[in-house]
Amino acid sequence: MTSSTPAGGAPERVSGTPSVLALPGASEHLRHQLTAGLSAVNDLLERRIDHEDPFIAQASGHLAAAGGKRFRPLLTILASELGEGLNDRVVAAATGVELTHLASLYHDDVMDEADVRRGAPSANAAYDNSTAILVGDLLFGTASDIVADLGPEAVKIQAQTFVRLCSGQIRDDRPCPEGADPLEYYRGVLADKTGVLIATAARYGAMFGGCDAATVETMRVYGEHLGMAFQLADDLIDISSDAEQTGKTPGTDLREGKRTLPVLHALASTDPADARLQELLVGDLSSDEALTEALTLLRAHPAMDLARAETYAVARHAQDVLASLPDSDAKTALHALAAGVVDRVG
Repeated sequence: MTSSTPAGGAPERVSGTPSVLALPGASEHLRHQLTAGLSAVNDLLERRIDHEDPFIAQASGHLAAAGGKRFRPLLTILASELGEGLNDRVVAAATGVELTHLASLYHDDVMDEADVRRGAPSANAAYDNSTAILVGDLLFGTASDIVADLGPEAVKIQAQTFVRLCSGQIRDDRPCPEGADPLEYYRGVLADKTGVLIATAARYGAMFGGCDAATVETMRVYGEHLGMAFQLADDLIDISSDAEQTGKTPGTDLREGKRTLPVLHALASTDPADARLQELLVGDLSSDEALTEALTLLRAHPAMDLARAETYAVARHAQDVLASLPDSDAKTALHALAAGVVDRVG
């Protein structure tokens, strides 16, 4: 890949193995396997993102170069350790999942109209909306090409994952239908837009690590709840943190009018003292002044505690799913991973 940079300034090369290996209780052998696996994924990711056209190579590598924890491929590699462990098919599956995730971020940047992602210019800011959409499509195609070499079952899972991911994004961008329970609608959106891809990451790891069908299904269910907990935590972080901590513009969901869990709880309040916050949440938050006021009021509201409690409950459900698995380093690490995704909002 070339070393040139787009106008936004982020280097193109895919970043190295991230520091996501501090899982309590993980043995040195497991840490070694995770490190080796993530290194192999990064190498394959870099090769497959590259392109003979320098501009396409540069644009395709933009968000990968911005970093990220490689959470999904980490989960694939970790799940494989429940069976025979790391192999070339596990690495390919993990790379396919990460490419699918990266592709979705290009589309997210267009939908969110955000200027920053992971502390770097967003794809649409660095290039333009059309380029961001087309590069996202290209990466989706590349992911499918990788998964196609893993067999028809993997292809079917990839297709079903993609359908749910897109339907979740569509519903996330629309208001809750009249007569539907807003909380249940929101939870369904989370399961589709975030939970399903993380479920597939865990499922692939168990599949290609040689696990039996029951373990593969356990990992699918675990992954979906882990993904929901992950997204619930991200929704809280969007409200509670600042750009220097997260590399993202705070209040992006509020500005877009998305009804995340804290917002839904705040809107359900019957306390007259919440009238101003509710007025802001259903109004126009395009101005910085209105958004800042809404963030200030929401951060101090009991709705945040209610949302945080549900986030922890979903993570505990993911942990409970693991009870049927025999004790192992990998099981211990999976248990710790579920705690880790929500401890970000503690």
